This record gives sequence, C-alpha cells and structure tokens, in this order.
Amino acid sequence: MMQRALRRTLAGSAALMGFAAPAVAADGVCSTATFEKLAAPGLVVESAALQPAGDGLPEHCIVRGRVDDRTGSDGKAYAIRFELRLPSDWSGRFLHQGNGGADGEVKPALGDVAGGAPALARGFAVLSSDSGHSGADPANAPLGLAAGVAFGLDPQARRDYGYAADQRLAPLARALIAAQYGRKPDFSYYGGCSNGGRHAMVAASRMPEAYDGFLAGNPGFDLPRAALQHAWDAQAFVKADPDIRKSITAADAALVSRRITAACDKLDGIEDGITANLAACQKAFAFDSLACADGATADCLPRAKVEALKMSFAGPHNSKGEALYADWPVDGGVGTGNWRLWKVESPIPPWHNYPIIATMGAASLQYVFTTPPTAVAGSNEALMQGLLGFDFDKDAPKIFAKTDAYPDSAMAFMTPPDVDDPKLAGFRDKGRKMIVYHGQADPVFSIDDTIRWWEKLDANLGGKATESVRLFAVPGMTHCDGGVALDKFDALAALTDWVEKGKAPDTIVASVNPANRDTAAWSPSRTRPLCPWPQYARYQGGDPETAASFACVRP
Repeated sequence: MMQRALRRTLAGSAALMGFAAPAVAADGVCSTATFEKLAAPGLVVESAALQPAGDGLPEHCIVRGRVDDRTGSDGKAYAIRFELRLPSDWSGRFLHQGNGGADGEVKPALGDVAGGAPALARGFAVLSSDSGHSGADPANAPLGLAAGVAFGLDPQARRDYGYAADQRLAPLARALIAAQYGRKPDFSYYGGCSNGGRHAMVAASRMPEAYDGFLAGNPGFDLPRAALQHAWDAQAFVKADPDIRKSITAADAALVSRRITAACDKLDGIEDGITANLAACQKAFAFDSLACADGATADCLPRAKVEALKMSFAGPHNSKGEALYADWPVDGGVGTGNWRLWKVESPIPPWHNYPIIATMGAASLQYVFTTPPTAVAGSNEALMQGLLGFDFDKDAPKIFAKTDAYPDSAMAFMTPPDVDDPKLAGFRDKGRKMIVYHGQADPVFSIDDTIRWWEKLDANLGGKATESVRLFAVPGMTHCDGGVALDKFDALAALTDWVEKGKAPDTIVASVNPANRDTAAWSPSRTRPLCPWPQYARYQGGDPETAASFACVRP
C-alpha cells in the first residue's frame, strides 16, 4: 500500500530534533571504495556521492547498491536494491525505512515515517530498499496494471517482499554504516506506514535482535486477509451501481461523514468535529439512518447504497457466515481523505479513474496473496472481473495454500509468524519497544483488526502489553494521513524517548497538518493528545483548541 506522503515542511528541522545522543562526524570520505572494501558476498556498490545540505536536509553521503543478483524461476532478473543515506553529522542512530504498496521501488531514504522532521534531518542514517524486485522491470511492461506485482510468479521474490530482503539488508546496512563512521549504530529502528508498518511488525517478530524499536503506522500486518476485502468491496459497491466509480459519489461520502460526526462528535465531551470515542460511536450510529424515506431524495441515500455500505463494513464472509478478515468501525473520517481513492474512485487517468482496490489491489490479490498465483491480464476490465468473480468459499482459502512450486503460503511470508496468537517472546526478551498508530477511518486496513491483535497480545501478556507495545488510534485519520484528523504527530520521537530514555509514551500530541484540506476550517493551532488504546481523549474543560484541556480516559 502507499507510503505516508512526503509532504511535510522540512524547514527548521534542527529545532525539532530534541535528541541527546552525541553526534559523530564522518571523515568526509564518500566514495565507492569506502564501502567496497567490505568485500561482502553478493554486494555491488553502484555509487556513492556527497549530497550538500539543502531543503531542510543535512550534508550526507548517498550510497546506492544492490545485493544478490539472480535469475528467478520465471526467467526474470532480480536483485535487492537499496539506498543508504549517511549524514556527515551522525547521531549514532539508524532507521530502516519500510516502504508502501507492493514495494518494487527504492524510495528516497529520508526517514519521513511519522511526522516531525525526517529521520535524516535528525542525524539518523537511513536505509530504503525495493524489497527484492523492480516494479518498473521492462520485461513486465506488457502486463499493464499488473506489471508491478508480476514478481509474485517467483517464490523467492515473494519471500523477499514479505521478510527475507529485510533479513538480508539489516546486517549489511550496519556494516556499511561502520565502514563510514568506524562503528556500528548505538540504536537501530524500523519504521514505516501501510506495507511499511507491516514490515516493522514482521521484523519485530522475526528479527528482534536487529532493531531496538519498531514504529508501525496503519500496518498491513494481516495483508492477505485484508486483500480479500478488495473483492468483497467490489462485489458490495456494484450492487449500488454497476460502475463502481459511481456507487458512492463524493457527495454521498460527504453525507456519510457528516452524519457519523453528528451522531458521535459529542461522545468525547465536546463538539469539535472529531469522533474520538470510537467504542461509543459504534452504538450511536447505524447505516440504516442514512436511508431515504419513501419519496425523499435529499440528505439521504438510496437503500441500495446503504446496503452496499453495510456489506462493505461488515467485512468479508464465506457462505457459512464465517468472517474471513475483520469488520470496520464507523468514524467521522469515513468518506474523507483518501477513502474514496481506495474504495470507489481515483483521480488517476491511466487507471480510468478506477479505485486502488480495482487496480493495484486486484492485481496483488491474484499474483501475490493467493497460491498458486493467477497471471491475470492487467487491464481495468480484467482486474475488475477478477474481483467480481472471486469466490469466498473456493478462492479465499488460497491465502493459506502452498504447492510444491510455491512452498510458502501468502500468510506465511507476509504476516508475523504469531499473527493469530501474538506473544512477541523474542521481542520482549530483548526489551524491545514498539509503537503502533492507526487511523480510525482507514479504508485499507481495518483498525478493528489491529485492535484485536493488540488485545490478544495484551491478554497473552496478562494485561501488560503496554510495557512493550502501545497502540494509538488516530480519530478521523484515513490511510496513513488525511481525513478529518489531526494527522501531524511525532511518533518517532516518542519511540526514541521510550527506547533510549525509558520514557513510555502516555500521550502523543497531534496537531493540524497544513496540507490536509479536510481540516482547513479548523484552528491551525489545534492540538489533541493521542492516547494508548483502549483510552481516548476526553474534554475536561478549558481552551478547546489545546491538548492540555483533554485527558486520556477509558470508554
């Protein structure tokens, strides 16, 4: 899924650092020879160049390379490509940046993973990779919209995407860092949103020895199950209109958001456009209240659209009524931000304005998240038909399937090994810490699934999960950012304080993101506390625009 948007202001980043770790200056050398002397098997250092300070970023060395060139079982060329950025004034910290979507591209290693200044601007060394495949491989161009996930035909590429590329790169990155600075990092972190959040949670389970702290935003930790929702949504929304793009219009979505907000806003003690009390909101709002009475057409929805929304929010089921993923909560952010982009309509002309579920999502479900993979055509029509023809009795079990040619199921290579019964034993034994944040109106990964994962972990740990893992629900936020939400918050600083100073985050202060058009009418100085689940921020009195006027309480 999509990486958190790289659109935050970088100016003044030095004032935002707030870290006490001593800086370590590099020796000024930034050349391929510095890193080639490692003689690491399979490593190819393609370039090393010094980048002057600018645009809020410090002077740093950009190292680009690849490891493990090979030919896949599908006859295509593969390698794990990466970029490592090494600031001349180094804080002693390292961040492995998890990227979004199907990976397949080396995103700039800036470390913009959760508000505030990018990690690079704070003195972190930052690693980014394509997770072992190129989404722009010319050999896959004839596959159209499916080109970026054609790697799903190669078993090793699947494993690399799921976790193996991270296992390969973690020790290599530390060795490259040591080659530049003369020592390995004092503290190492893994962070990202969406698929990047999944990477962080999988790493916490599979390789806790590699990192001290993990930051997982809107995590797709249960991604194969979540991918079933794409087919479920397609089959739900075409019941409202055969053209999914017309099923829930922008006006319809705005109405849904207004009505949920009207029902739930006051449940946190103040009417401010924020539905913070998520648990109470589920009892206060019913989709049936949106349905038009006989003869009415204004400020309501036709029954077919209401039923489509009810089906979507119930989550996928088989013919026996057994849940195949999770249900979805209502929140005032539903219908805002990137909600329609994922579910019903995008503004992307090459996709003919089809939503992400019917393009990227549909292709991933066929090529990557079911076994054996199905090589469907990459046209809008073929991908949409694949979703509409998906059988939840016969096809959904394929996320658990494996064959001689594909010995790992999608659930095996994509999710944490203990996903259904989390204990994080190795993680806890090593004293690691993890912050998970999730938008309550996320249209891609249901926060209900994340909440149930955390509550199961808490039960397994005798009610002590908060000692090592804290989940922060973000009211109104859609996927990674956006929505009627205070979606600007510095979770990375909270994590480093927890890991390095033992200061557990009882709250994280969220503020208005100037780039968020859905909150343009709010006071630009508005702040609120984000609270560790199951608490929410309730108004106590005083200035309603200030976080200090709210307290974290249980429902």
